[in-house]
Amino acid sequence: MIIFLILGLILGAAMVAFVLQNITPVSVSFLTWHLDGSLAIILFLAFGVGVLMTLLFLLPSFIRDEWQYRKLKKHARAIEEELTRANKAIDTVGAPQPQPSMSNTTPPAPSA
Repeated sequence: MIIFLILGLILGAAMVAFVLQNITPVSVSFLTWHLDGSLAIILFLAFGVGVLMTLLFLLPSFIRDEWQYRKLKKHARAIEEELTRANKAIDTVGAPQPQPSMSNTTPPAPSA
């Protein structure tokens, strides 16, 4: 998890350096929209839209995984409860009594 934090910090530092080095004004047209601004801001906005779209595409799988996680957690809880009940049932029955073995007995004395 820490590797993602480090990668995020490196990416953020690279974006700041990029913004500071690319302040040339540009004009961008898309269908009926016209946007004037620095190259860095336009590219930063495009990057942000790309991140937002990626998150929107991944959102259904995140939700599905969360539902599956909750379902599995509930199933594990039910199995643990069943195991607890089975252990209590075994404890109430008790351990079986050992049968006397024949090796511990002495043979009967011969009658005369």
